[in-house]
Amino acid sequence: MAASEDNVSKILSILSHPLRREILISIHKKGECSFTEMLNLLEVDTGKLSFHLRTLSAFVKQTSTGKYKLSKTGERSLRLIREVEGWAESAEVKAKPALLPYASFQKRALAYFVDAALMLLVTLLLALPQAFPALFGDFVALNFGAVPFVTLGLLFVYSTLLEGFNGQTLGKRLAGLKVVRIDGRALDYEHSAVRNFGKTFLLPLDLLVDLRRENFMRYFDKFAGTTVIDLRFQPKPMQVAVAETCEKNVETTASAPS
Repeated sequence: MAASEDNVSKILSILSHPLRREILISIHKKGECSFTEMLNLLEVDTGKLSFHLRTLSAFVKQTSTGKYKLSKTGERSLRLIREVEGWAESAEVKAKPALLPYASFQKRALAYFVDAALMLLVTLLLALPQAFPALFGDFVALNFGAVPFVTLGLLFVYSTLLEGFNGQTLGKRLAGLKVVRIDGRALDYEHSAVRNFGKTFLLPLDLLVDLRRENFMRYFDKFAGTTVIDLRFQPKPMQVAVAETCEKNVETTASAPS
């Protein structure tokens, strides 16, 4: 049965307010949240919070202790909010491609070393019982000889999953970088796996083939149709003007009668 247009409009209207979205996200993060906790987290006055909680009555419910938690509708709405945020981010990336340059080799290298160091730390923790058997007893530990191989395996899985999800590992997020597809479509796990296979297991070859290119695309980036952009790049006023002029020309050409 088709959903009522009035109900759809009402739900979208409720979720359109940024404070209501923050309320739902805050409750989700804590699992259960008291009124006082929300006041402190959101830094709003009592009257405003009470009003928006009443508006969200279909999305939240109170427990026996008086705390607020998401209802099933609230949980579904949170997934919708996350989806819309992803769409908005993708739209922003596509909107001004001329203002989002390729990431420099230095920034990409920094992000890589952060991620590799993180995976190495995780692997060493797994091998720790072998170094201190008296402390860990019969606990099964990773052999130190396997540390390089396990680190690379973890790096591949970690990078593929995070980049496939939103284009950013922790290293890339810290460096302000994002992996995107050069055709403008959403990055998926398949493309992420292809580019990360080269970065993880064939890095020297991957760098030597196409590193000299101006856009710093590795061979497996080129093969996967992906690249890395710098989200923190601040364009000069002239670059902004040129990019906006190019976009207007493209739009004018596309709308002109054939």
